Amino acid sequence: MDDPLVLGIDLGTSGVRVAILNRQRELLFSQATGYRCSLVHPNDWRDSCADLIRATPLSLRARLRALAVDGTSGTLLACDLSGTPLGPALPYHLACPEQMDTVRTLIQEGPASVASGSLARALRLLAHHPQPLMLRHQADWLTGWFLQNWALGEEGNNLRLGWCLINEQWPESFERQTWRPALPEIRRSGSRLGRVAPSIAAQLGLSEQLEVIAGTTDANAAVLTADAADDEGITVLGSTLVLKRFSPNPLRSGTGTSTHRVGGRWLAGGASNCGGAVLQQCFPGVDLAELSRQIDPETDSGLRLVPLTGRGERFPIDAPELEPVLTPRPVSDALYLHGLLESLSRIECLGWERLSELGAPPPQRLVTIGGGAANPQWRRLRQRLIGIPIRSCSSPPAAGVARLALTALQQEREQIEDSRTESDKLP
Repeated sequence: MDDPLVLGIDLGTSGVRVAILNRQRELLFSQATGYRCSLVHPNDWRDSCADLIRATPLSLRARLRALAVDGTSGTLLACDLSGTPLGPALPYHLACPEQMDTVRTLIQEGPASVASGSLARALRLLAHHPQPLMLRHQADWLTGWFLQNWALGEEGNNLRLGWCLINEQWPESFERQTWRPALPEIRRSGSRLGRVAPSIAAQLGLSEQLEVIAGTTDANAAVLTADAADDEGITVLGSTLVLKRFSPNPLRSGTGTSTHRVGGRWLAGGASNCGGAVLQQCFPGVDLAELSRQIDPETDSGLRLVPLTGRGERFPIDAPELEPVLTPRPVSDALYLHGLLESLSRIECLGWERLSELGAPPPQRLVTIGGGAANPQWRRLRQRLIGIPIRSCSSPPAAGVARLALTALQQEREQIEDSRTESDKLP
């Protein structure tokens, strides 16, 4: 324990990244891999994670004392009581409008009350799989694999399923449902869940003393790694566009928004279905950094696009039937990219306005992370449209969730030292 290390595991839209930190929060190792198939295959999450851990230098693995997992908030799967998936997961961006009549009878407001919430996806899964079963989000399922116990879930990952942070309970309406046993027992982010199962430790070359800590969502992990000041907002420019802001109080309920508790602080935010994924769809195999150099961010492209990869938007507006608008496509690829980046920037601007309407303090500056953070033309375009300074952060979200594990480890150490001090005082 004199020189412990912690492991953060980030399950993103397109793949997995791991990061190892020391007690000084220095990043010692980071590596990523894409999913072998896609986001909806749970065994892909497990296998990609296992491959990365095995690729970690043994000298670092031997010193790992805690790990935590983050995942895409809302990606949900059904599994049997032994944790075996019953089929593909339903991704976070999938809306299930056919379930809305039932959703409205169960919950009237909050992130679970919309067609793009996990509750609607849960009802679709329940309609396709016989009970008994378990409903688990991406991070909770992988955490359960490490423990070989899938009973538990982390609070932030389950807000879109209906968990109430204020009351720390599921809605009363859930208690009358036959599927109530399918929901996880919720634990606070950063709390200790147990030690890694001996069989998993042996598979991956890990210590059986390795503590498994309740993680958070991928967007929250990104916030932690950004180390934002009190007056800064955080924008994640990944496959989707995510806005986060620490707030003195929880937000008023709003469609497509949520308030999390991270490190004892309220973290408000919203996530759009628009984002970098549409850029990859429209420019397969293209060097976007090179193409971006042809853009003048001080000018308007003249294009008005809706940069979705499929039907449905959740934030800053709740529009499950909204269709992408990706045409007309101009002859110039640079102009088309300009229009897409501009459209994403306008959505970001509307998102910050929406969060402020719901009670979040307007940010005075922004910190940007994710793949798009390295694009200087996009940064300048965003800064012109939003009207506040923007800085970039290159540290991966896996380092953010690793910080949760490190904090839990340090708290454990402090408790041991306090106990020893008290024992020394005894006669």
